[in-house]
This record gives sequence, C-alpha cells and structure tokens, in this order.
Amino acid sequence: MTDKASTALSAAGRNRGASRITKRQRKLDTRNRRLDYLAYVGLRVAIMFVEMLSLRIGYALARAVGRAMYRFDKRHRQTAIDQLRHSFPDWTEAKIRRTAKASIVNMVCMGLELLLTPRYIRPETWRKHIRLRNMEDVVATLIARDRPMVLVTGHFGNWELAGYFSAAIGLSFNSVARRIDNPYINDLIFGVRERAGQRMIYKQGAAERVARALGDHEAVSMVCDQDAGARGLFVDYFGRPASTFKSIGLMAMQYDAPIAVICCRRLEGRFSFEIFNQRLIEPSEWADKDDPLRWITQEYTRALEDAVRAQPDQYFWVHRRWKHAPRKTRKPAGE
Repeated sequence: MTDKASTALSAAGRNRGASRITKRQRKLDTRNRRLDYLAYVGLRVAIMFVEMLSLRIGYALARAVGRAMYRFDKRHRQTAIDQLRHSFPDWTEAKIRRTAKASIVNMVCMGLELLLTPRYIRPETWRKHIRLRNMEDVVATLIARDRPMVLVTGHFGNWELAGYFSAAIGLSFNSVARRIDNPYINDLIFGVRERAGQRMIYKQGAAERVARALGDHEAVSMVCDQDAGARGLFVDYFGRPASTFKSIGLMAMQYDAPIAVICCRRLEGRFSFEIFNQRLIEPSEWADKDDPLRWITQEYTRALEDAVRAQPDQYFWVHRRWKHAPRKTRKPAGE
C-alpha cells in the first residue's frame, strides 16, 4: 500500500471513530446509571449462582433456557430459520428447524461458559478443557513477535473463549471489541480479559492503536463476519453477497501481516473445546493478485464458511449477517 493510501485509511478511520464516539457519548449521557448498576448487581448475582452449580446442572439449565427461547422468541427464531434456508437450500425443513434450535441453545451455553471461563481456564488447568489443532505456526508467531499478525474469528462455537485462553497462557495480543454501553458490566467483562493478559482496543477510535500495535509486531484480533453496511466490500458467503469490512484486508496489506482464521468449537464433553487454525493466509499469496483486497476478504470469509459448514449448529444464525445487499448498478440510458 502506498503512503498516500495508508494516510487516507488512517484519516478515514479517525473521522469515522470520532463520529461514533460523539454518537455514543450522547447515548451514554441519557442512560440511567442506577438501572445500569442494578443490571450489574443482577449479573454478579447470576455469576455467583452459576458458580454454585455443577457443570451438569449448569448445562442442563442453559439448554432448557435455549429451548424456551427458541419456542417463545419468534423474531430470533425466524431470523435463524430464514438464514439457514438461504444458506442450505437442499436441507429439509425439519433439519433447518433442528439446527436453528441448536444454534440458539449454543448461544445460551456460550453465556454460561463465559461466566465460568475464569474458573476453569487457568495455566495449570486448561489442558483438561481445551485441545489445540493446527496451531503451531500461529503460536510460534505470537511467541517470537518477529512480524505482525491479524487474527480473525466469527460468531462460531465459543469465539470469546479462544481469546481469553490465549491470554491466560501468556500469548497476549490486542483484541478489537465494541464497548458495552453499561459501563459497570463493561468493566466487569473486559476487566476479566485484561487481567488475563488481553489488551482491549475499543472500536471507537481504534485505527491509531491498531496501527501502533501492528507496527510493533504485535497481533490484533477481531470478529470478521459482521455486516459492514451499504459501503462494505461484498464477497460471497454461503452463496450470497455479504457486506464485509475492508479494514482487515487493508491492515494485512499495509503491514505485510499474515491472517489466521481461528475457530473454537464446543466438543461433546461438558466445558470441552477445540481451538483450531482453519486457514493461515500468507502475504505471498496475495502479492500477485489483481485485486488483493477482494481476494483476501473472500479468502478468510470462505475459510470461516468451511468451518461453519462442518458444524452449522454452532453458528450464531440469529446474527443478521446479510443485513445489507449490494446497490443495484444503474443501466445506461437507452438500454
């Protein structure tokens, strides 16, 4: 990437970040801090209650709540069903509904696991709960810090656990995330991550901190399957154009950084997971491409799709991935 393009990217990021900060600050100024604190106290009580339960009872309760949500939450149930119909057009209606229910149950189980993660994922105990697959090259780069790296994941399995685990065993990196509007809950959730060794970079105004981290040969992690709006780069995802943020590919190009698609899937046992590298995209692979940004974006999106297709019941199908469609190209007059 040229210096001019790099400067333009940084300026655009600062402008968007400043706009978002202003909007968010106005929103926060109107929030009721007493209600926020009550919500925080409720969460702390929930954590205390969950920690009193055995894993067997905790998962049984989570699955019961997930099944109830599927039954009574019509909006999210229908979103999951509709997106599965488009993504797997050859599936029977019964299979689509079973997978939609399993996806919502997975979401509730993930909530339970997030509350329990600090208790079970520690340097001396993580091997009881996590197995690694195809992670040698990624771990070696994180330890050596001889070049920057971009880590991407999607709304699959327990995507939050992989980051916490890496930090807990000393593989610290920067994680880009949206700040939670409730400041008390934000400090509780992200404070646990930071004490484990993660360095949080909030999306508002993140461009400069991300650039500094990559320039210092650090790793930056982010979720790659969020809808990027009407101005995003549209690439194929499950046979449909999906709006995808350009920033991941632009950062990789600017800093000559490999992109690792990291996934964390739940295994059959209670609080048991596999963290794996689905795809490692090296800079040499896009060097001769006519449109490297599009190629990079499509490549990591395809890698995530491959992981989801292998276990679709663990994908977050209630997430509106295809919220925006490409603008229709206007035909010249006379056609």
